[in-house]
Amino acid sequence: MNRVSFKNRIALYFSISTALLVFIVFVVIYLTVRTGVYSDLDNDLNTEADNLMLEITVQSDGFSIAEEEWQEKEHNTLDINPIFIQFADMAGHSFVTSPNLKKASLKFEEQNDKSELYFNSSLNGAAIRQYQMPVLYNNKKVGYIIVATPMKDAVQLLQNLRNILVITYPAILLVLFSVARLLAGRSLRPVKDIIDTAGKISRENLGSRIILPDNKDELYTLSETINALLDRIEKAVVREKQFTSDASHELRTPLAVVKGTLEVLVRKPRSREEYEEKIGFCITEVNRINAIVDQLLLLARFESQKQLVKKAPVNINPLLYDAAARHSADIKQKTLHILYDADDDIYINTDEYLFSTILDNLIGNAIKYSQDNTTIKITAAQQAGTTEIIIEDNGTGIPEKDFEKIFNPFYRSKSEAHKEVKGTGIGLSIVKRLCEILAIEIKITSHEGIGTKVSLLYAS
Repeated sequence: MNRVSFKNRIALYFSISTALLVFIVFVVIYLTVRTGVYSDLDNDLNTEADNLMLEITVQSDGFSIAEEEWQEKEHNTLDINPIFIQFADMAGHSFVTSPNLKKASLKFEEQNDKSELYFNSSLNGAAIRQYQMPVLYNNKKVGYIIVATPMKDAVQLLQNLRNILVITYPAILLVLFSVARLLAGRSLRPVKDIIDTAGKISRENLGSRIILPDNKDELYTLSETINALLDRIEKAVVREKQFTSDASHELRTPLAVVKGTLEVLVRKPRSREEYEEKIGFCITEVNRINAIVDQLLLLARFESQKQLVKKAPVNINPLLYDAAARHSADIKQKTLHILYDADDDIYINTDEYLFSTILDNLIGNAIKYSQDNTTIKITAAQQAGTTEIIIEDNGTGIPEKDFEKIFNPFYRSKSEAHKEVKGTGIGLSIVKRLCEILAIEIKITSHEGIGTKVSLLYAS
């Protein structure tokens, strides 16, 4: 496992990339200086050769030079900047050399064309720069002028430059790594604050939040995102605790009622009618417990339902009729009127079972909370790729202050004011979860004492 810290990795990566860049710059510097040095030498040699061309006499069988030219100082001495000259015939044999060459001779390079040559060579073990130029008579080569000069100063200059660059290179890398590590440490200081804050957060202490950095950079975004995540986690934990408390209460209440009824029942002999009445009451409460457990299991199963969704083209009209038909007894009991206003054969691509569950809960709620002898209007229409289903009742309505809570499990708006309406408060939680799974937008508008309107929007 890699144990190198993130700070050191950043410094290392920065140093490697910078090392490559510095290396390229140093190579360019060295090659530029080297090219400049050789260019200066070549210019001096070219100038000398051009001067010699003015001094020599060219004939069809060769060329010669005046004796006075050899008396110049640079042709006779081996001091600071001597110039070595050698005349050669077509075969490369020298026939005239400057006095400062003494018994030595300059290197000759074979040439098949009329071009000039610049090259490095050596003379008595010392490095020299040579220039070889053909001598032409009527555009025909009759020999060569070879001019050379020592490269001691140039070689020493380039060697010193190489030494400086080689020594400076690792020193620069070391400094760059240290600076990069220091800057990375300062840049990552907010990350350490994030780690420290995150370490203090536990299930019992979800209220702590990461202090946002002053600069609105990536770390600011990261801190903001983590804080938003902590907000969602805190809300989820609160909901879980509330759900556990409500589930416990909802299950224990009917159990306590059943227990109390049975305890009273066994205290003394009762008539057959009393036994039947109390047992029937207990059965009703047991059925209520069973309904709560079924809906709890359904809600839990839907939490992981997204991977099991089986979508297919579904005609929603029969689903609307079937959902209402399942509540026909309640509709008849409350003398309700169901008014359908739907286009013919509206198809959407969805999971039939899950979508039926949504409709069943919403239509069941509309029936449950409607006033007697009122109308429930169910509208379905499809336009511009969007399907909208509206279920509208004339019931008790929902107070505006309860809108944010109606999708919470076990929450029932004004439950004390409507004790005659039986329910568990889980239905809308299931509807909300299934709408998220099926990508359906749900909107609820309600006015207390007037009624509630639920809209389902599905974009195909």
